[in-house]
Amino acid sequence: MNMRLLAAAAALVSGAVHLKLWFDGTRDLDVIGPAFMVNAVSGLVIAVLLLAWRHWVPLFLAFGFGLSTLGAFVISATVGLFDVKASWSGFYTWAAFVSELVIIVAALLAARAEGYQRSLRERQHRVSV
Repeated sequence: MNMRLLAAAAALVSGAVHLKLWFDGTRDLDVIGPAFMVNAVSGLVIAVLLLAWRHWVPLFLAFGFGLSTLGAFVISATVGLFDVKASWSGFYTWAAFVSELVIIVAALLAARAEGYQRSLRERQHRVSV
């Protein structure tokens, strides 16, 4: 399976979930509301970049998007984030959680398959030659 396509689909899912939650009321929260809208737009932009631009930058953005969004949720669900305490329940929570894990893994696998990740030994060899 094309890992870029999988990462793009997962970014769209994450963005769509955050847009749905924004419409369902998070838009009224001071910091979280705008962050959810940024997440929704970012998911769409990153998905388009992954499919349209064969470069390492979209993969880096996808990895960072998945990691930061997942990290923010874990912080929110454990200690709270900007006076919001999320819970590990509900379809949308799990859909976003799984999609963000998929983005992270698919971006790494795509980077590896496309040759953007090289082992330290390969890099040292290139420098010494």
